[in-house]
Amino acid sequence: MGAMSDVVKHESGDVSVRPARILLYSDDRNVREKVRFAVGPTTHGRPIEWVEAATHAAVTAQLDSTTFDLVILDGEAAKVGGMGIARQMRHELYVCPPILLLVGRPGDAWLATWSEADAAVAHPLDPFAVRDAVDAFFVPADADA
Repeated sequence: MGAMSDVVKHESGDVSVRPARILLYSDDRNVREKVRFAVGPTTHGRPIEWVEAATHAAVTAQLDSTTFDLVILDGEAAKVGGMGIARQMRHELYVCPPILLLVGRPGDAWLATWSEADAAVAHPLDPFAVRDAVDAFFVPADADA
């Protein structure tokens, strides 16, 4: 995904930045809230459009109907964990967005490799680590403007 597609020029000549669309999956409302709070409303000057899902079915429905710049999956979610969803996404989506996996502990990082996630952050969630991990997927808004 090139940075040029992130800049939108309006008929009036104004230039705006397309929001970064992030799908956040966890069955735990508190985990979703911690991630949103850690990342904040922007990444590198781009506003973030958060889409939340609490079930595997909701993740699947969102991925079938919407394009995302990043998907954050909670590997500790009950019933269907983020690791299994990540692996399923890699094998079933023709164009798969980048995946950030939230793992149970630092020693579980190898599971992110099995699940084919692009990056992982361990619980307990360090807000700075979460923010840095998300920012790593995006270029600054003014890089090509």
